[in-house]
Amino acid sequence: MPTNRYRTLIRAAALTLAALTTVACTSTTTPATVLGPDSRFSAATALKPASVIFLHPDGSGANAWAAARMLYVGPDADLQWDLLPVIGLYRGHLRDALAASSNAGGTTHAYGLKVGHASFANDNGAPLTRDGKPANSIAQQALDAGKAVAIISTATVTDAGTGTFLATVASRKQYTAIAKQMLDARPHILLGGGESLFLPKGAQGRHGQGSRQDGLDLIAQAKAAGYAVVYTRDELAALPLGTARILGLFAKEDTFIDKSEERQAKDGTPDTVTGAPTYAEMLAAALRAVAPHPQGFLVIAEEEATDNFPGKNNARGTLAALKRADDGVGVARAFLADNPQTFLIVAADSDCGGLQVWGEPDLDPAKPLPTTDENGAPMDGRDGTATPPFIAAPDKAGRRIPFGVVWASEGDVAGAVLVRGDGYRARELITPSMDNTRIYAAIRAALFAEPAR
Repeated sequence: MPTNRYRTLIRAAALTLAALTTVACTSTTTPATVLGPDSRFSAATALKPASVIFLHPDGSGANAWAAARMLYVGPDADLQWDLLPVIGLYRGHLRDALAASSNAGGTTHAYGLKVGHASFANDNGAPLTRDGKPANSIAQQALDAGKAVAIISTATVTDAGTGTFLATVASRKQYTAIAKQMLDARPHILLGGGESLFLPKGAQGRHGQGSRQDGLDLIAQAKAAGYAVVYTRDELAALPLGTARILGLFAKEDTFIDKSEERQAKDGTPDTVTGAPTYAEMLAAALRAVAPHPQGFLVIAEEEATDNFPGKNNARGTLAALKRADDGVGVARAFLADNPQTFLIVAADSDCGGLQVWGEPDLDPAKPLPTTDENGAPMDGRDGTATPPFIAAPDKAGRRIPFGVVWASEGDVAGAVLVRGDGYRARELITPSMDNTRIYAAIRAALFAEPAR
């Protein structure tokens, strides 16, 4: 049965894309139809440049998506993520490690080169080269070609999954240097948290005081360069159509507050910063801004809470973050329906925490779960350790089945990460076995009308 809930989500924040005004989101039982050809393109095929949306729900493996599916739509229904019709198994090993770091994973996505674990747009500090020449990121290549570029993160905009596309530093902790380099690159849209990184130390911002030691006021520089600067969901929604350059800084640091469930309860903190737009709302605003660009666009959008909450082994926060990520996939799918010359690719670079669903047929929905599995793996219920289980949404028979979550780690593991996609050339560019370097290759091929490599 058709549903408008994703369009409603955008409208609720007054961020509806002009392109969506005549589109009803597809049924949750019917795959999207805006696909490229069923067979691989040949060298003789007349390729056209496409716009690209790269969604990066960081730290999310197939196991975590399965848990989110169970909780929010039921085991027999589909998330928006499930409806992406092209799928490949992601191979995320690095040059010197079999599980990725966010900075090395981001570097590989941005440059298409296999690098070491400590890399941030370099190879463990060594400059990146391609064919004997200095390498540029795919975002810089898009800017050089006159395309619009939007960078989005629910963390600070300097986060490794996005910062690597426009900045090069020795350490991912050089946050203020990353912020300056990202702004100096002049992307059209830059949305996320991290206001403190754009203001001098002691200077009062909308969300708190600045932290820069060099005295630079990057917000003033952005305004002088023609950016509209906004700080809240409402201000983002109020921007007029035709606003070409936007700097959105929606929190002092991240737009989410990643703690364990127990610490959240003790401190009285919510999952997200009050007044900050969601992932889906930021994506909708960015697409609204870049869609008219005559040379096309590249949007890179990271939901980082799907990585940080499992890093705290917070199952409830992780699943809520996955729901926000899935809302973003819904926005992208709706955009594709009216903009078929767009390639959508969705991938994480690791499986943070190794979340797995645990369930027994006789679970009591009201009884606290054990603190660990029989092998000692930490276990979570709906409010953390030793709390009652989650209750899945109804299955096709109407049953609501309880389940718990067990954790393999507090860090990044290789996991079962999937690449999913839709749109122009998706069936050609997303392959069944997808090395992490191929994210870059797929994006470049779509942007610049190149054959798949």
